[in-house]
Amino acid sequence: MSVVGFDFGNESGIVAVARQRGIDVVLNDESKRETPAIVCFGDKQRFIGTAGAATTMMNPKNSISQIKRLIGRQFNDPELQRDIKALPFSVTEGPDGYPLINVRYLGESRAFTPTQVLGMVFSDLKVIAEKNLNTAVVDCCIGIPVYFTDLQRRAVLDAATIAGLHPLRLFHETTATALAYGIYKTDLPENDQLNVAFVDIGHASMQVCIAGYKKGQLKVLAHGFDRSLGGRDFDEALFQHFVGKFREEYKIDVPSNARACLRLRTACEKLKKMLSANPEAPLNIECLMEEKDVRGFIKREEFEQISIPILERVKRPLEKALFEAGLTVENIHSVEVVGSGSRVPAIMKILTEFFGKEPRRTMNASECVARGCALQCAILSPTFKVREFQVHESFPMPIALSWKGSSPDSDPAAADHQQSTLVFPKGNPLPSVKALTFFRQGTFTIDVQYADAAELQVPAKISMYTIGPFQSKNGERSKLKVKARLNLHGIVSIDSATLLEEEESDVPVSKEPAKMETDASQDAAPAGVDVNMQDVKDGVENGAPESGEKPVEMETDAKVEAPKRKVKKTNVPVSELVYGGMLPLDVQKATEKEFEMALQDRVMEETKDKKNAVEAYVYDMRNKLNDKYHGFVTEQEKEELISKLQTVEDWLYEDGEDETKGVYVAKLEELKKQGDPIEERYKESTERGPVIDQLTYCFNSFKEAAMSNDPKFEHIDLAEKEKVIKECVEAEAWLREKQQQQDSLPKYANPVLLSADVKRKAEALDRFCRPVMTKPKPAAPKPPTPAESPSPPPQSTPEPQTNGAEVDESAAEGEFAEGEPMDTDKSGTAPSPA
Repeated sequence: MSVVGFDFGNESGIVAVARQRGIDVVLNDESKRETPAIVCFGDKQRFIGTAGAATTMMNPKNSISQIKRLIGRQFNDPELQRDIKALPFSVTEGPDGYPLINVRYLGESRAFTPTQVLGMVFSDLKVIAEKNLNTAVVDCCIGIPVYFTDLQRRAVLDAATIAGLHPLRLFHETTATALAYGIYKTDLPENDQLNVAFVDIGHASMQVCIAGYKKGQLKVLAHGFDRSLGGRDFDEALFQHFVGKFREEYKIDVPSNARACLRLRTACEKLKKMLSANPEAPLNIECLMEEKDVRGFIKREEFEQISIPILERVKRPLEKALFEAGLTVENIHSVEVVGSGSRVPAIMKILTEFFGKEPRRTMNASECVARGCALQCAILSPTFKVREFQVHESFPMPIALSWKGSSPDSDPAAADHQQSTLVFPKGNPLPSVKALTFFRQGTFTIDVQYADAAELQVPAKISMYTIGPFQSKNGERSKLKVKARLNLHGIVSIDSATLLEEEESDVPVSKEPAKMETDASQDAAPAGVDVNMQDVKDGVENGAPESGEKPVEMETDAKVEAPKRKVKKTNVPVSELVYGGMLPLDVQKATEKEFEMALQDRVMEETKDKKNAVEAYVYDMRNKLNDKYHGFVTEQEKEELISKLQTVEDWLYEDGEDETKGVYVAKLEELKKQGDPIEERYKESTERGPVIDQLTYCFNSFKEAAMSNDPKFEHIDLAEKEKVIKECVEAEAWLREKQQQQDSLPKYANPVLLSADVKRKAEALDRFCRPVMTKPKPAAPKPPTPAESPSPPPQSTPEPQTNGAEVDESAAEGEFAEGEPMDTDKSGTAPSPA
């Protein structure tokens, strides 16, 4: 089971994996820890990640970036409209009111949803993880901003499904950072809560989290955020500054040229990083547009001056988070700063002034979210044992349920009016379940919506659920219990609906105090509350009974027989409609499309490899013919092969520029038919000498040993030695004959003495001679002990002389009693075998 954490940022993505020794951030194909979140569409294939970043400058209108800003948002969203203006690619409104990304792919115009493009980014990150782990990656944990709406969270899940991933949890980025910070702390207090503020300023947004720590647990107290305050806003300030400057000085309009815009934005991003470490920095771009080289210069003071509107917004999320946590600056123990945009000195100055203490950088600003996600995945995974550490997450948005129902005091014939109640308030724990009781005669609908949509600046409605159909008795209102769930991902749904019907049983009750069941919620319903919604009860995620759901039991003193009443529970169908969400069928189609595009990418990569193999063979063989292979080829063969190589080279850059994989494979085989014999001659010439030396050493050493008078070979029969000598002489004669034939041939002729034959000859000779010449000597008789009288055994018996060890062994077999002393005076006669 894979344990992987993904941090997909607005600009780049990071992959972290859990191993037995800890959490590692894995490297991509370019040995970099960050992979650009870019998808570039070409005429033949897609380029994703590092490959996409490399082709962005050449193909800006088909290079999709900053996809995190587009998912799950309506096209007419003011923030989205501002973002689109700075993007080089085309974004239009789809038929459902959500954005569509328009590109040229495979020679035709194609439109993709942001969710599909995000699925492509996830696919690339998944491949990076799989290459590192050498196993399939499915289960994972994905970091998301805390401000993501229900629709955006669903879009991330759909994108993960398209990429073949199964997220165990969508984890808030600030909570992931807090987990990565706290789980390794060994000095956390047991009773007093330690409050830490985490400030994450990324490429496009700012998030603040106030977390309280105790030994073995983390509790998120409050969140604060600004969706549009990040490092790119400082880049944009510099961009606009130099656009105006170049318009006056060089008379060029940079925004009118997509490539010039991209180059200037890239230069401004580098300039911002330089100003973080230096008081001033230059900007130089060659041939920006209209063949004009541009130069600029800016000081840090000037940069901070033009960034004042951005810097003024930094304090708002900080104040909001502190207020919702119910804390003051004095209650904050330390401040941790992370995120790529946090390196701007002006931001650090504001944070220092606000908290009255210097912010700390004890964590890796770019990798902490991915590490926290991998830790959370390890906690949820059964394959890893992680230190006991509880994470109490809170949800930053209030969720309400709305439905149509008649007022208790109104006339039954009066029209229904809309009612709503706050089900999951701001700061509600994740996950959570609430149970609601309704009284209805037939099918009805429930709307899930944000309680403060105006403050969140998002559409109010999230989804609509239809409860029913169901049958009610005698046209009366039936009691239904509806469960609303806020799951681990932060997604709200109506989990189930149950019809509760009371029935009388004919089974008499024994004469004991009777118990009468009444619905506590119905009895306790205060006047003025809608009778259609009697109670809202906290539930438990694992399906245990909710507190307060059991009927209250009241005992009476009457000891009479009464019919037993029981509650019949019937599941009622629940259908879901998510506003703006992808249908399961659409997700399946998108998954199939992604598979087709990935297959096309793989075929094109294999085709490129085969084309490169042909090109490499042409250059390599041509050089070797004039160098290493010079003496191993005739002039005629050389001329023919060089001519063939030149023809193939010309074809590669003309008609063969765009061919299929099979054509390149055939071309390479055609060249190798002429080149392989030459290569084989050279190879045989270089390998022949060492193997001949090996065979020569083999038969000389065995022959010398067989003819030797060395005492260690005296035990070997003479006939066997003669066989060894004969085999060695035959091998030597065979080698001499073959060498004479080979020496008479020129280098360019096909060899008659092959290194493979020599190796086989040496192996066969070794197999025959070694067992004979390494035969062990027979065991010599052991000398008698000093206490024994040396007397040879009788000639008729082949047993060796009995010694103490043999007597002990026979005693163990039962000939002597255990521990019985040995009679040394009778050592002259050997004991008969048992």
